Amino acid sequence: MNSVKDFLNKYKLELNRYTQKKDVRILDTNKGKYVIKKKKNNNIDAVYNYLKSRAFNYYPDKIINDPEYDVFEYISDYDEPSEQKILDLVKLMAMLHSKTTFYKEVDIDDYKKIYEDLLKNIEYLYNYYTDIINIIESEVYMSPVSYLIARNINIIYESIDYSKKTLEKWYKLIKDKRRQRVVNIHNNLELEHYIKNDKSYFISWEKSKIDMPIYDIYVLYKKHYLDFDFNEIFKYYESIYPLMEEEKLLLFVILCIPDKISLTGSQYELCKKVRKSIDYLYKTLALISENSITS
Repeated sequence: MNSVKDFLNKYKLELNRYTQKKDVRILDTNKGKYVIKKKKNNNIDAVYNYLKSRAFNYYPDKIINDPEYDVFEYISDYDEPSEQKILDLVKLMAMLHSKTTFYKEVDIDDYKKIYEDLLKNIEYLYNYYTDIINIIESEVYMSPVSYLIARNINIIYESIDYSKKTLEKWYKLIKDKRRQRVVNIHNNLELEHYIKNDKSYFISWEKSKIDMPIYDIYVLYKKHYLDFDFNEIFKYYESIYPLMEEEKLLLFVILCIPDKISLTGSQYELCKKVRKSIDYLYKTLALISENSITS
């Protein structure tokens, strides 16, 4: 089956309306509405079955078992303020984590690899930005983007320094532990993947996996850090599903590691990119300061 037309013919459906949203097709047919996506994850049925076994059924039902497409029921979304919607999303995320929590045995090398990979990246970024600032300081006349980086280089170094120190604190805390709390994370959370109708739903489960709960928070923050007050969001999540100390430390490490800013493109586009990265670091350090671990 190579097209939507083949799909319609196969199931004897008559198309009334066709809507394309990214990689999702919404088919309004004589037998109702269908959401179809090319199969990306052959384990989506296993994910759904596991969630169902944990009494978490906040996902669209699959209604046709097709070899090439995942076919879901269509669920319309209520219109509500984005500030309320993000809190509802976070509540459902915390419920997902709570209902799927278990502890797994880990080897000493598992934590060591996380530590070494993060440390390598942190040290690489320190050297990368040191090289950039040395080049900028040698310029006779700074370009707008060079001036923007030079003026804010301290926040980049502060973020790198915080990440490195907190990583050491995290590793010291967990390096002798042999149990790790894990959950079924959605791994692709954003407002577009949350729907509210008769109840709340998460859609787009293709990236779902078993891992630490902090990675759902990380993905959501990276998507929406400029859109909302994440201090309120973070506290709301923890009021439902408190993070363990080692989880919180690791979350703060990965949140605070700066992105590598590639200095290619027009000055206008580069200034936008650098400004966005700098704003991210200021906002993230403020979030961490408000939620720091005092022990």
